Amino acid sequence: MTTAKLQYQSGFGNYFRSEDSRCPGALPEKQNNPQVCPYGLYAEQLSGTAFTAPREHNQRTWFYRIRPSVIHKPFKPYTHKYVTYDVKDVPPNPNQLRWMPFPLPAKSDKTDFVDGLRTVCCAGDPKSRNGCAVYIYTCNTSMSENRAFYNSDGDLLIVPQLGSLEVFTEFGRMTVSPNEICVIQQGMRFSVNIKEESRGYVLEVYDNHFILPNLGPIGANGLANPQDFWAPTAWYEEREIEFEIINKFQGALFTATQKYSPFDVVAWHGNYVPYRYDLSNFVVINTVSVDHCDPSIFTVLTCPSQKPGTAIADFVIFPPRWGVAEHTFRPPYYHRNCMSEFMGLIHGNYEAKEGGFLPGGASLHSMGTPHGPDGPAFEKASRADLKPERVADGTMAFMFESSLSLAVTAYGNKECKVLDEKYYECWQSLKSYFNPNKREVNI
Repeated sequence: MTTAKLQYQSGFGNYFRSEDSRCPGALPEKQNNPQVCPYGLYAEQLSGTAFTAPREHNQRTWFYRIRPSVIHKPFKPYTHKYVTYDVKDVPPNPNQLRWMPFPLPAKSDKTDFVDGLRTVCCAGDPKSRNGCAVYIYTCNTSMSENRAFYNSDGDLLIVPQLGSLEVFTEFGRMTVSPNEICVIQQGMRFSVNIKEESRGYVLEVYDNHFILPNLGPIGANGLANPQDFWAPTAWYEEREIEFEIINKFQGALFTATQKYSPFDVVAWHGNYVPYRYDLSNFVVINTVSVDHCDPSIFTVLTCPSQKPGTAIADFVIFPPRWGVAEHTFRPPYYHRNCMSEFMGLIHGNYEAKEGGFLPGGASLHSMGTPHGPDGPAFEKASRADLKPERVADGTMAFMFESSLSLAVTAYGNKECKVLDEKYYECWQSLKSYFNPNKREVNI
């Protein structure tokens, strides 16, 4: 599938143009909304920010499409018991939580990307546009040729763990494989096809859009670099067919039908686009002397809140890298955080939890809940020869970190049936090595 390099930051010089090669000159030459568009197309704008947002933050895209998206039947409720932000009847749980790999649907249960979404935890309210939610998706069938989805509540950051996704959007097509991510922003219609059973994670944010974090003293290069983000190029289909459009609105799902494919955009230009990123392109910054860098140094994308330096949600990864710190306990230190930390594992073995933290599973360490390496990881790191060594080869763990207190849903607590009730036991072997008569202690 054809993709185009995405110069990520919006603003002057970062405006993108794409037209299907089958219709050269489909983009109007002088204005966004001409009286008559080339090829008899309709002009339609998709806004990602308020019209009056400052120019450097203003995001929108103009579509030139065969039919405007307004042509559809009225929306009706769509039953989906597992997509929810309503947790009022679920008691809070401050414990360390770990899930074994989330189950895939039975082969006889044909489940696509939308029907396979499960809300694991969430905070806030999409109606007031403040909050976020974490989902697992599992699917064994494509959304076929006549089904699409869009989210009126916020942006979706999709992290495939098992199986590649063929993502059809109004902007064009892109393939997203494990160890890659894609972001489908608010209001963008898309469909997901698969060739094998698939599983992954989704982070939804209501408040804002994801951006690259500021680099500060790091300088111009490092972490996720703008040149490594890709956006689709224009591709259209003209099919008159009964098509289902599923919409997530105020936390609930709705469905409407129309008599044509929504993927009929012949050309587009703007700076509000879906995009893909390969996690192997992340440029790791780490210590080369002593101590342990905060995990924020591994931030790929952030959705900022109104409070400076505090995110509604960060997307953080722990990729293969060198560990070279001297006189330092190298794994993540024990800590109690003022943030919520939801971790997932795409592949490999996470160095601080090599036992029960498995690909396709997850963990949640809530605000103030202590966590850190398990007993074997602590002892191994305390006795290690502190020479340069490779860390996390063949592994990609990630974290959705939020300043909001995430509440676990009924599905995450019981209905998923993979919550590890014995997770707490991984720390029970930690013992006291304290000796008031001996400063230097061997572990």
